[in-house]
Amino acid sequence: MKTKVTLTLNAKRYDIDIEEDFAHFLTAQMKQDFHIEGNNDIKLLLQAYVRKSFALYEQEKQIGDLVDRLQKL
Repeated sequence: MKTKVTLTLNAKRYDIDIEEDFAHFLTAQMKQDFHIEGNNDIKLLLQAYVRKSFALYEQEKQIGDLVDRLQKL
């Protein structure tokens, strides 16, 4: 089932239709990065993007390390 998640950037409201189970996860993550009930500027969006990209980079490094260790077993 689709659920609508909303974020306001530079005084413009954006509605995103996503699956309900992912919506719960995304909403929790967005609450950490944005003002859910208010306006967000582009700088805040860019900062959130860089934080999430860094987290993904770290995860991929960890996965690579795990794969290397498993291959050595």
